[in-house]
Amino acid sequence: MEFGLFFNGYLPGPAAHDPDSEHLMLMREAEYAVLGDRHNWKYAWFGEHHGLTEYSHMSAPYPVMGYVAGRTDQIHVGSAITSFPTSKDHPVRIAERAAMMDHLSEGRFEFGTGRGAGSHEVRTFNGTELTETKAIWDEVIREIPRMWEQKDYEHHGEAFSVPTPHNILPKPYGEGHPPMWVACGNPATYAKAGAMGLGAIAFNFEPIHNLKGRVDAYLEAAENVSDPVGQFQNHNVMMTNAVICLEDREEARAMAKRNLRGYRVTMVNLYHDSMPQSPDAIVWPNARAHAELDDATLDWAIAEGYMLCGNPEEVCEQLQAYQDVGCTQVTFGTPDEGFAHEQVLEMIEVFGQQVIPEFDTDPEHSTTKYRRQAQRQFPTFNNPVDPIVDQATPPEFAISI
Repeated sequence: MEFGLFFNGYLPGPAAHDPDSEHLMLMREAEYAVLGDRHNWKYAWFGEHHGLTEYSHMSAPYPVMGYVAGRTDQIHVGSAITSFPTSKDHPVRIAERAAMMDHLSEGRFEFGTGRGAGSHEVRTFNGTELTETKAIWDEVIREIPRMWEQKDYEHHGEAFSVPTPHNILPKPYGEGHPPMWVACGNPATYAKAGAMGLGAIAFNFEPIHNLKGRVDAYLEAAENVSDPVGQFQNHNVMMTNAVICLEDREEARAMAKRNLRGYRVTMVNLYHDSMPQSPDAIVWPNARAHAELDDATLDWAIAEGYMLCGNPEEVCEQLQAYQDVGCTQVTFGTPDEGFAHEQVLEMIEVFGQQVIPEFDTDPEHSTTKYRRQAQRQFPTFNNPVDPIVDQATPPEFAISI
C-alpha cells in the first residue's frame, strides 16, 4: 500500500469567519504537504469545494498544488476532486490547467475527477442541479484525453462544445498524461471506474469491511478493462480515513476520546448528498453534543475501521484491514479534529518514518509505473493537415530540443 495526506481547508467554529485564521490554516496545510515529502508520503491530495463554510475553504486547489510542487521533490499532488459541471469551468480550461500542473510538477500531478460533492455546492454555478452532473461527467471525462492528444480538437456535445478546431495547449509533460481518477461513493461507480481504467477515490464513512464488496467490484472490472478512457490503466483504490498516530499511545487515545470528535462528519452528512451518510446520520448544525468516548467505544471504532489510533505499532496492525479489503492507497484527512499544530507535525513524521516503510518499500509511485505504459488513442489531427503548416521551417531563434 501507498499513503497520502488529504487537505480540504477544514476550518471549524468561529475561526471560519476570521480572515487571519483562514490564511493561517491554508498556509499550514501547504506546509504539511511539504513536510510529508520529507517523510515518505507519496501523495498530497487537495479537495475542491465551493461555499461549504467550516467544512472546506479549499475552493482553488491548483495554486496550492503549484506552490507545494515547487517546494518538493518526490510527493505527487492530486486534485480530489476537479468537478466537471460545465457551468463552473469549460472543459478546455480544465484540460489546460491540468496539463500546466503536470509541467510545473514535472509529471507529479494526479488528475482526480468527479461530479461534485452535493447539491448545495453545484448550485453555486448558475443553479446547476446534482441530477445533471452524471451526464456531464460522462461526456467530459472522454474529451479531456482527446484535448491532450489532438492538435485540431473540436467537439459538438450536449454539455459543451468547441465548434471549430483548436490546439489545446500545453500538452501534458513527457510521456502519457496525468493519471486519471474518479471519486466513488455509490457501489456502481466502483465497477464503472474499474471498467474505465480509472483509479477510485473512496471515502470510509462506515465499517471498513462493509466496503469489501465495492472494492471487489472495482478489482473485478479492472482485471479486464472494457471501456478505457485514458492512455493507460490506473489500477488503484484509494481509501480516505482518519488517523491519530503519535509516539505516546495514551496521548493519541485521549485525543480520540474527546467530545469534539465527529463534528466534521456532521457537515459531510449535510453537504455531501451524492454519497451515503454516516450510520448516525447526524447533520450539522443540529448535531447533538457528543459525549466523551470511553475506552470500549474507542476500541470498537478502531476495530470497525472508522479510524486508526495509537502508537506506530498499533496503527500498523490496524492497517492490515485496509490491505485485506484491497485498498492500494490509504489517505488521511489532515489535520483532523482535536489536533494541535505540533501534533500534526508529529503525526506526519512518526507515521511517515515508522509506519509507511512497513507497507511501502518501493520508492517509485505506482502511477508513475502505469504512466510508462501509455499508448496514444487518437490521431494527432482530425482533419487534413495544411501542407504549408505541416512543412513549415522553424525560425532560427526557435528552441531546439
